[in-house]
Amino acid sequence: MKIVVGLSGGVDSSVAAYLLQQQGHEVIGLFMRNWNDASVTLEDECPWIEDSNDALMVAQKLGIPFQVIDMSDLYKERIVDYMFSEYEKGRTPNPDVLCNREVKFDVFLETALSLGADKVATGHYARVEAFSDERGQEVYRLLAGKDANKDQSYFLCQLSQKQLSKALFPIGELTKLEVRAIAKQLGLVTAEKKDSQGLCFIGKVSLPEFLKQQLKPKEGEIVEIFRDFEAFSKPMPEFETKEQELAYKASKIRYKREDGKVIGKHQGAQYYTIGQSKGLGIGGHKESCFIVSRDMSQNLLFVGEGHSFPGLYRSALKIEREDVHWVREDLRLANGQCKEVMARIRYRQPLEKAVLYQFEEALYIEFETPQSAIAEGQFAAWYDGDELLGSGVIA
Repeated sequence: MKIVVGLSGGVDSSVAAYLLQQQGHEVIGLFMRNWNDASVTLEDECPWIEDSNDALMVAQKLGIPFQVIDMSDLYKERIVDYMFSEYEKGRTPNPDVLCNREVKFDVFLETALSLGADKVATGHYARVEAFSDERGQEVYRLLAGKDANKDQSYFLCQLSQKQLSKALFPIGELTKLEVRAIAKQLGLVTAEKKDSQGLCFIGKVSLPEFLKQQLKPKEGEIVEIFRDFEAFSKPMPEFETKEQELAYKASKIRYKREDGKVIGKHQGAQYYTIGQSKGLGIGGHKESCFIVSRDMSQNLLFVGEGHSFPGLYRSALKIEREDVHWVREDLRLANGQCKEVMARIRYRQPLEKAVLYQFEEALYIEFETPQSAIAEGQFAAWYDGDELLGSGVIA
């Protein structure tokens, strides 16, 4: 097969290219230039330059063709502008999930296919398996990577069957240690290179400084809510239907300024997210204070002290019907159906026991154990064993 590998300049995609070459495939390396503004990165220079040079050196070492394609305009439109819009609304987007859905396995995939490629490969720690259903149609399963510490299936949770049919993840069966060992044995320049951090393809950034490009600072107040707040001790109301109960459990407490005590100032509620404790400049507490809510209209941040602060936790979340995505369309729940799953609401979070409930207007996930810092705009993903079945944007 002719396979285009997204060479990112990291060790994972480098070894992915090598493994495909060893399997006898015709491999082409393609580097995506998705960002060219060094003013917001914490490094001395824009990281894409170093990454593209490393990708070129890997391609030369392996003896495969190599190209750089500029997708910065598209990336700004589909990822960066979306991020600004979401933060302005008080939501917390996940650019890495979006980057895979909108860039790597959309426009980049189409570019690769236009070059005559049969498939596209990346250095994700995930796996794809296919089987034929009773009608003889191919069904693709998205599976967690074998290395539990590096599993990146969550970042691929918005991919479709069509996208998976063209996707390969050659290192999904390996551990990170095994990948580095292969790179070292080959003498690849990326063998000891640290994993990239920060925003997908942009690099390590100060998020407030990044957001200040479009979202202007506006001073507001930080209000501390205390553990004796009356809403925390209210008994659960009685409900006529399961949908009403779930809607109640998934709803946030709407705090007001007079519900707590003003303890500090901030430069804009849009720069923060639920569950954040760093960067608040709050002292005088035994434990760290965490953001439990934001009032965007009043530019207020509400915080509570300690990891166990009750306002941090909810036992259910809601996903609007139009935001529900099934990787396995054949397993999509009908109205009124429910399903036991394992779910997570952020990358690296251990999978948690939960039940999906599909109703006419929305899907709910009810967790066996209440979850901390459920943030609107993030993606919840659900699994059956090591297979990722679907995902959705938290409302």
